[in-house]
Amino acid sequence: MSFFLIPIQWLYNEFGIASVYHTGSDAWLVILGRSCRMFSYGANSLIFALFFSSLKFSDFRIGLFMTLTLLGDVLLSLFLTLVADRVGRRRILFAGGSLMVLSGVVFAISENFWILLVAAVVGVISATGSDSGPFRAIEESTLSHLTTLKTRSDVLSWYVTTSSLGSAAGTEFSGRAVEYLRINGWAITDAYHAIFWLYIAMGILTIIFTLSMSDKCEVAETPPGTEASERLLNERQQRAEVTDDDNDEGDHDLNSAPVHKPEIHQKKSLFAQISSETRLIMYKLWFLLAVDSIADGMVSYSLTTYYIDRKFHLSKSALGDITSTSYLLSSCSSVFAGPLSRRLGLIKTMVFTHLPSSTAVLLFPIPQEIPLTITLFFIRTGLNNMDQAPRAAFIAAVVKPEERTAVMGITNMLRTLASTVGPSVTGLLAGNDRFWIAFVIAGALRICYDLGLFAMFVSMKLHTHESKDQLASPRRSSDGEELTELGLIERTT
Repeated sequence: MSFFLIPIQWLYNEFGIASVYHTGSDAWLVILGRSCRMFSYGANSLIFALFFSSLKFSDFRIGLFMTLTLLGDVLLSLFLTLVADRVGRRRILFAGGSLMVLSGVVFAISENFWILLVAAVVGVISATGSDSGPFRAIEESTLSHLTTLKTRSDVLSWYVTTSSLGSAAGTEFSGRAVEYLRINGWAITDAYHAIFWLYIAMGILTIIFTLSMSDKCEVAETPPGTEASERLLNERQQRAEVTDDDNDEGDHDLNSAPVHKPEIHQKKSLFAQISSETRLIMYKLWFLLAVDSIADGMVSYSLTTYYIDRKFHLSKSALGDITSTSYLLSSCSSVFAGPLSRRLGLIKTMVFTHLPSSTAVLLFPIPQEIPLTITLFFIRTGLNNMDQAPRAAFIAAVVKPEERTAVMGITNMLRTLASTVGPSVTGLLAGNDRFWIAFVIAGALRICYDLGLFAMFVSMKLHTHESKDQLASPRRSSDGEELTELGLIERTT
């Protein structure tokens, strides 16, 4: 039996399944919630542009709609992620799931451009197939909070892997469902409407999973001992200041009551919770991510499937099969992100896996036959998500634990804001029969992002704040020594 168990145990540990299991049920609930959400996003990515085309909206209006929707996501995500740690992460996720249900209802019953636009801007709707709402930053911060340095990369890799599987299943279901309904006499627009009821169901599941999470998902409160120490230090400092002031005055009335200086409470901006040290690092990363996001917005999965449909006029079921297969390849490749990160490092894993995907985008419009076009699409999508888990782990490694939710929220906000430029540009190009130029520009921008990432961050020292990181319960190192709540290797007497 050991002959069979040894390789199974090796796979169990090597590919991070053990890390996910030992992190606990909250990690599973976060991962399941995103998988369901990405199921609905995958279903939408296939039909979104086609849905508006069936309503006789111009290519420019389709691109404009996606741009304005992404802008709505920016404002919503920025607000919710910056207050998430104070209000409660689960409450914000619950609010996001509720908005997801609300916007799904509107898209299932309405065909008015402006009503749909308001629902997309105010609610949570994925116009591009990507997770651009408030969920992702909060979930990544929560998983970083629940995991240790050793398990974080593996857990985040499975977070990405299962979401790709959800997108694959949603795209396959969407293509098959639309084709089935069309064959059975449904108008194509009504078939598209039916898919949005699925969006509502996934929003309800998101709410259920959120309500099932425990208090461990929230920011850990300051330990009582730490609060007592801080109070003692403050009292000593105040007494010292009073003594200094009395000595300066020269006369000291022993019978007078001690005079305490009033505390001055300065109003802090939302960005004040991020230290200047962190901002110096993130400014460079945010610039590079903005370049990458502009490219992604120009050739999002929704616009790419729209391009393939216009160029080759495939059936919706065939289009769904192609897109679903690409997501499945993405899931398979994402499993290897954790092991690669441990061997190559986070930045090298991000660059070496993303660069071939970027090259495939650059070359995508060249083939005139469907097999080579689909091959490039598979290369692009199959490798595209391998940098997501290392990127989240990299951010968690270079910022302080208490800054993670805000930093990841701002990161996603800036990425979404940058991506709003893309759809409108692509819409203009598509309307002038220059759709292919969007892929050339996007591919070149993505390659610049990859090279810049390698040049700026490959030698950066990581985990400098891990000594302050959470370990809510005592854990043990490989040599059996106990790790305290502060992450320091020492025993308490």
